Amino acid sequence: MANIALISLGCAKNQVNSEEMLYLLVKAGHTTVGEPQGADAVVVNTCGFIDSAKGEAIDHILELGELKRRGDLKKIIVTGCLSQRYGEDVLQEMPEVDAILGTGSYGEIVHALERVLQGERVAIFGDIDAPLEDRERIVVHSPGWAYLKIAEGCDNRCAYCVIPSLRGKFRSRPMENLLAEARRLAADGVRELILVAQDITQYGMDLDGTRQLPDLIAKLAEIPELKWIRLHYLYPDGIDDRLIAAIRDTEKVVHYLDIPIQHINDNILTAMNRRGSGAEIRALFAKLRAALPGLVLRTSLIVGLPGEGEAELTELAVFLQETGIQRVGVFPYSPQDETPAAQMPDRPALEEAERRAEALMAIQVRVMDRVNKGRIGREEWVLCEGYDPDRELHYGRSYAESPDIDGAIWIQAEEDLIPGQFYRVRYTGEVDGEMLSVLCDTEEESQ
Repeated sequence: MANIALISLGCAKNQVNSEEMLYLLVKAGHTTVGEPQGADAVVVNTCGFIDSAKGEAIDHILELGELKRRGDLKKIIVTGCLSQRYGEDVLQEMPEVDAILGTGSYGEIVHALERVLQGERVAIFGDIDAPLEDRERIVVHSPGWAYLKIAEGCDNRCAYCVIPSLRGKFRSRPMENLLAEARRLAADGVRELILVAQDITQYGMDLDGTRQLPDLIAKLAEIPELKWIRLHYLYPDGIDDRLIAAIRDTEKVVHYLDIPIQHINDNILTAMNRRGSGAEIRALFAKLRAALPGLVLRTSLIVGLPGEGEAELTELAVFLQETGIQRVGVFPYSPQDETPAAQMPDRPALEEAERRAEALMAIQVRVMDRVNKGRIGREEWVLCEGYDPDRELHYGRSYAESPDIDGAIWIQAEEDLIPGQFYRVRYTGEVDGEMLSVLCDTEEESQ
């Protein structure tokens, strides 16, 4: 049996695939280790969506190759979107790599490992449109929360995006399988489930032609141990009155919605092949805020797409200032060879796209400063995630923070707090975009 290290790059959906591979490796009798140095093999689960993600994956592989040349690592297995995108070119261009698995072949990880340990070089690419296989996972991040991937693939065909060619068509997981997994996670101490897919509003459409996310939410809320249900990656035009009512009427669904809009200018939205207009996005956000008290909105924006000039950028800047969206990620456009947007003329230079992204983020920093100052003095529940010995503070997240992207709530407490448990805190200040707080009471004390 081998000692295996696993490095997971990219998005939350990738993290779930990594946890599934980890389970399969452990089930087969292999041992997982925290560092690649000295391991028999390392599995790198890659992202291949944009240039920066590809660069990160390649840098990791090259660093691992250096370990391998020094004799401190035996085998390198590359999985995920980078493998799916470039196929056997990865093996040809990177001789340090021993095996590649596409996004349709995560279930083959044990088989691939056994073959590379016997000295083979391996390439396995399954059907990315095949029905989904449900696998168990080993959740490896902070206690108390977990992702629940409710579907795979995407049918939206945005002009700038290669995801459909890397992950296949949209395929929903059967609801009974999701509920069974959610119950297992809850029994293992998970208190917050974060629902993820490329577009969770499409859940169920491929099964019977109806949007089943409201039904899934209602059934998940019946699991007693779960306290929070968080919704990520909702396509704007999939948010209908029934879904809004389900969010409003289901107490466990936190009022935090991740709705990537990408832009607000009508011409750019059309060029992106996005459904809906800027006016419809503005109306949706106003409707959601009226229906859901304390709503925290997150979105992502792309700047520098061909055709975007100063007028389109100004419209986006004004939108951010007026709307006051609490959580925003802004990304310079990264052309992908296989996409329609890459063929469009008049693309701003990368340096200009980066300048535009920085300008919008400067606006967003001011928005967040205003939002955070308004939280001082307020009390909220926070899910504790750990303790930082350097700062001598515990840390966690309120409903307004999602893992890995929104920062932390820092908690001053005289007692030791338990990761994975909820605590009531009062905000006392903010620093570098994160909130400072003091402990008020625990979940058990309030019941």
